Amino acid sequence: MIIENIKDFDLAQTLDCGQAFRWRELEDGSFKGVAFGRLVTFQKDDEKIIISGCGETDFEKIWRNYLDLDLDYSSIKSDLSKLHPTLADAARFAPGIRILNQEPWEALCSFIISQNNNIPRIKGIVERLCQSFGDPIEGDFCTFPSAERIAALSPEDLSPIRAGFRARYIIDGARKVANGEIDLEKVRFMEIEDARKELMKITGVGIKVADCTLLYGLHRLDCFPLDVWMKRAMATLFPEMKPSDFGKYGGIAQQYIFHYSRMHPELFQPATAGNARRKFAHRLLE
Repeated sequence: MIIENIKDFDLAQTLDCGQAFRWRELEDGSFKGVAFGRLVTFQKDDEKIIISGCGETDFEKIWRNYLDLDLDYSSIKSDLSKLHPTLADAARFAPGIRILNQEPWEALCSFIISQNNNIPRIKGIVERLCQSFGDPIEGDFCTFPSAERIAALSPEDLSPIRAGFRARYIIDGARKVANGEIDLEKVRFMEIEDARKELMKITGVGIKVADCTLLYGLHRLDCFPLDVWMKRAMATLFPEMKPSDFGKYGGIAQQYIFHYSRMHPELFQPATAGNARRKFAHRLLE
């Protein structure tokens, strides 16, 4: 299936920027992966998205929303760029990032796994979780295991995925979702503080994991997760601002800043941060 006239969208910037962990980049620059139990391949050609393994019904039911194609990112970028010149730099650096609408349980479980972890290790643990407890689709691609499936396990059963201390957090989260103690669809519509508190009933879930779940799994675009990178970025690049200053699209601002910061560690060298930031911004404007 071919979707035309798609602007402000880049596959790598969106699928490999740390918000989702199941997409594999192929040699031709396309991305193959599983979401909502479907295996697809995305390829970007100028302003076209080519989706292999998808018909019109699945596109309208799943992928249009998953890729957030109906939100006007151009207008949002323009408004966010007015808030701070460094945010304008970050938006120009990765203008094709979009916030995915992921399956809520997958996002919750993935970000429980993300604690004190790096992206390659997170991907490895998530992949082993799916291959051990998901359903096979094609080759080594499997579905993400449901909360009900994981809830029936013990932390010891998860030893093959090598999640370490996170195993008991995964089990507790699965059980609370599976038995209805935490209804993720109700969380989607709660006031933000109430939503955080609800997710933090899960053992091991703090504010950062709760906010990542809200942003990437429940599309709460006002959420602004603060991990180590983001705390450093805020202190160095935006010392006069706080997350709420970025407004209702703070989550999109956060993703621009996160990617920009992760790709440019030189901005955080203590003696040169100010000069490096100014030089880099100057290069972007040339």
